[in-house]
Amino acid sequence: MLEIPESKTISLQAGKTLTGRRITEVFNATTPHKFAFFYGDPAGYAEILKGRQVRSAKGHGMFVDICCDEGTFITIGEGTNMRYYLPSEQPPEKYQLLIVFDDDSFIAFNVAMYGGIWVYKGIFDNKYHQISLNSVSPLDDKFDELFFEGILGNSPKDISAKALLATEQRIPGIGNGVLQDILFNAGIHPKRKKSNLSGFEKGRLFQSLKTTLKNMTNLGGRDTEKDFFGNSGGYKTILSKNTVKNPCPKCGNLIVKEAYLGGAVYYCPTCQKL
Repeated sequence: MLEIPESKTISLQAGKTLTGRRITEVFNATTPHKFAFFYGDPAGYAEILKGRQVRSAKGHGMFVDICCDEGTFITIGEGTNMRYYLPSEQPPEKYQLLIVFDDDSFIAFNVAMYGGIWVYKGIFDNKYHQISLNSVSPLDDKFDELFFEGILGNSPKDISAKALLATEQRIPGIGNGVLQDILFNAGIHPKRKKSNLSGFEKGRLFQSLKTTLKNMTNLGGRDTEKDFFGNSGGYKTILSKNTVKNPCPKCGNLIVKEAYLGGAVYYCPTCQKL
């Protein structure tokens, strides 16, 4: 799923690869997907996109925007995979959208469980996109300890650590994926209540939030996710589907998995005591 490390990585790769390229062809889905969401009718995307030139790409929160001339945009959200192919490569058999450029390279969009592929002009009328676009990322210097204290102060007293980080768009781009290692590095159990955290622990959570996300981003995203070229990210997750039941790298006890708040949480019961 797209979270901050992946949206930043993919946008940098897409911007470097596509800037200056002009769109020549647009193909609609070979395999319709019940939970692939579009902005308007995707049958009209070719009319909007053909002839447009890519100017840049921007990653923010759980979104990647490909910005073209004449105020035209292609945006993907969490759950959507956008993969670049060289002219010599064969397109995948299944896709929800495929865009060809003037050098015959192309990008194919695929949705896993659910996801969005939105083509539009001007401002995208989507609440979550606007919140993300106008938020301060933990990767930015403006996201300092005082800023984080504001988030803490505006959240419910008995909110859990997982809910604090990954619900209500308090920090766009942090989801159930990246929060696992953030909490592990801070030594905080996902179910710990905010009211039970000491000042020292809150400071440690802030530092882990900043350093863990920076490390994930600098290494090209997590090893559980794919980048713009279809490669796994270079950051080796400590807590994820790849490491469940493995020994904890700190204490050697087994990493466990539990269902919590609509998703799985991974933690070390020794290093992250409840």
